[in-house]
Amino acid sequence: MGDVNRIDALLCSGARRLSGHRRRLFMAEVATELCDSNARQAEERFGWGRETVSKGLQELRSGIRCLENFPARGRQRSEDKNQQLAADIRAIVEPHTQTDPELKSSRRYANLSAEEVRDALIVKGHDAKKLPSIRTLRDILNRMNYRLKRIQKGKPLKKTKDTDAIFANLRAVREEARNDPETLEISMDTKAKVKMGDYALGGKNADERCG
Repeated sequence: MGDVNRIDALLCSGARRLSGHRRRLFMAEVATELCDSNARQAEERFGWGRETVSKGLQELRSGIRCLENFPARGRQRSEDKNQQLAADIRAIVEPHTQTDPELKSSRRYANLSAEEVRDALIVKGHDAKKLPSIRTLRDILNRMNYRLKRIQKGKPLKKTKDTDAIFANLRAVREEARNDPETLEISMDTKAKVKMGDYALGGKNADERCG
């Protein structure tokens, strides 16, 4: 009896080292030799799945191999299982996105939180009880190539410490010029090149970067 147990353990170990068609074929050959080609007996003796052994026996008799569909195994992602959900997410997020300012990746930055997206999906008619949780929805957005990130607003330009002194000097010069009949006053509109603010482009606009 001890030898039989050792042999059975060895056969089970061999089956675990195989996969797919080879594993089924091995189980079928063992079932044919030791279990009278009976899948139920193989299940009881070796603990193998009866359906797997039956499939292996059919493949052994017919010589026709069943193809595995490994990608279809496991839990299907929500956005793949529900195409309407994916389409609605895109419709909600796209108007609030921008591309990578540095053009270093194809990822898009969304100015919405996962909670806001979920609320918008409910407004569109999705059942709140059937929708993914906020955490799961955040993962879905990442898989759809959206990165949740608040788009920073431009900060208004601040006066420099010399601004008041500059305008005070300008007023004094203008008053002096107005009292001098030999001086001609000309008004001119000029522009100064300054950074626009704390933007992702580092204070530069797109035209400067392309020039």
